[in-house]
Amino acid sequence: MKLFKHSRSYARTRRRISRWGTDFAAIVAIFAGIAFTASAQAPASKRTVIRAGRVLNVRTGELRTNQAIVIEGEKISQIAPSAEVKAAVGDTTIDLPDATVLPGLIDMHTHLTFELSSLSYEGLKISTAREALHGARNARRTLEAGFTTVRNVGAKDYADIALRDAINDGDVIGPRMVASGPALGITGGHCDENLLPPAFHFFGEGVADGVEAVQHKVREVIKYGADVIKICATGGVLSKGDDPNASQFTLEEMKAIVADAHRLGRKVAAHAHGAEGVRWASEAGVDSIEHGHLMDDAAIATLKKNGTYLVPTLFLGEYMEKNLDRSDVPEYSKQKMRDVAAAMQKNVKKAFDAGVKVAFGTDAAVYPHGLNAGEFHVYVKLGMTPLAAIQTATINASDLLGPRFAVGFLEPGKFADLIAVDGDPTKDVTILEHVKFVMKGGAVYKNDYAKR
Repeated sequence: MKLFKHSRSYARTRRRISRWGTDFAAIVAIFAGIAFTASAQAPASKRTVIRAGRVLNVRTGELRTNQAIVIEGEKISQIAPSAEVKAAVGDTTIDLPDATVLPGLIDMHTHLTFELSSLSYEGLKISTAREALHGARNARRTLEAGFTTVRNVGAKDYADIALRDAINDGDVIGPRMVASGPALGITGGHCDENLLPPAFHFFGEGVADGVEAVQHKVREVIKYGADVIKICATGGVLSKGDDPNASQFTLEEMKAIVADAHRLGRKVAAHAHGAEGVRWASEAGVDSIEHGHLMDDAAIATLKKNGTYLVPTLFLGEYMEKNLDRSDVPEYSKQKMRDVAAAMQKNVKKAFDAGVKVAFGTDAAVYPHGLNAGEFHVYVKLGMTPLAAIQTATINASDLLGPRFAVGFLEPGKFADLIAVDGDPTKDVTILEHVKFVMKGGAVYKNDYAKR
């Protein structure tokens, strides 16, 4: 009897499941039909067409005249002679007949959440929330200066991660951000917090000593959102109690950092001034050396051999030479700044002459945000052509970022990140200090031409 009852119950259950399956299939079919109808009836996406007097091909240096750049959504769909691109109903047309258009610029070394005062005793009273708000202001200044993508290498309490997410969500205006969160460093090193007395027993949140500890720290910052890993391979200029020439992380520690970062899909940027730290970081496999101002010939040869990018951050030297005595640089750092500034251009020029790969970076925060393009003329002063200098902030920087970032080019399929200037920047690179038009992802954020 029990078996009979169970059989009837089983049969009823099968019928219910069958009916439910039929009903569910019908519902799916209805929604699929609605979706198909909506898709079939959806209007074609509106286009934005920029009609430019000149468009610079940053790969070749060719300036093509009377070009149309067609943008659909966030990306470029076509670049062709203007006469070949016919206007369509619903187009938004932007006329830049006297301008030169080129890709949005990329700064590979910024600190958007910092001001110069953040790096001295004054910075101890600045909350993380306040630094994030500083970052919102500085992000807008940087974007309006023509830098549509930045790599932010070092911030407190993940303030740069929060800023990146706010920009991505449309809450804040700013460039695309590749952010590191806290920079990794040794106890008492450039990336530690060395301003508080011993009674506080305080350490910077990126501090780690030993192979096991640095592996854990890499995984931790990735857990909390880091796109790139920033490490301190030597002492620094604006930190208290350390020497820019002295190595900090050991070669074994840096190898462990790089192995974990690369396995987890992140690149590694190494702050390094001194020659030994530069060599060790390059041999450990980091993707870029930030600064390199105290390199020797052996360090330069190591960068060349390993194909390690150099991000030179040179304009800060010229800026500080004029403004050091009246700047917010703490007294314990002023002599270090003078010593490094005296050597940086000579050593970096050797790297340029040796054919070391170079990506554009500024260290903005050491001088005011928005002046980033001042870096270009220093590269030209040291022997680069204006086009080669532009390439450091476009195709080279894009290569260092990696293939998943579709920036640095004006080509179909790339993000519609572009700027416009008067004149020809391949003849006078200082023109890039006066950007008149900025678009990021198909949206216009600055258009001084519309005011004329």
